[in-house]
Amino acid sequence: MSETKRKIQVYQIVFFILAIAVMVTIFIFSAQDATKSSKTSGTLTKVAVKIIDSNYDNEPPQKQQEIWDKASFIVRKTAHFSIYTFLGFCVSFAIGKRKAFTLKTLGGIVFGFLYAASDEFHQHFVPGRSCEFRDMMIDTSGAILGTVISLILMRIVFRILNKRNCRE
Repeated sequence: MSETKRKIQVYQIVFFILAIAVMVTIFIFSAQDATKSSKTSGTLTKVAVKIIDSNYDNEPPQKQQEIWDKASFIVRKTAHFSIYTFLGFCVSFAIGKRKAFTLKTLGGIVFGFLYAASDEFHQHFVPGRSCEFRDMMIDTSGAILGTVISLILMRIVFRILNKRNCRE
């Protein structure tokens, strides 16, 4: 086995471990009851509120609540999308080099979808949380984006490696 192939296998193992770490993180966040989950996202929501309306503190209470609810929604859905983007990225790199439209790529995306479905099912049993199809689709979309980003990066990296190997 060549040195390059060994390095690639090491990277695949590292990304496999990262994927597991992301899955554990998702599980931990999903296990938080509604109150704790709201506190977790509350810090980022405060930042989003200031971006959405710099005059937030001077708004009437009803308007503040409306802004807070919108900002909270955006923060929560962006968090779903982002963490699943990272999961899709890690899973795709763990799968390894391949062409974009293969069963391996589809398998990685299906894995992201199934993990999102199991995550939403898990949340159904957590006090104050719910199982939402919309979140599952947001999660799956994130996994797809992570896969696409990884495929682009793999293509770039392998082109560079091929050029180096041709020179040597």
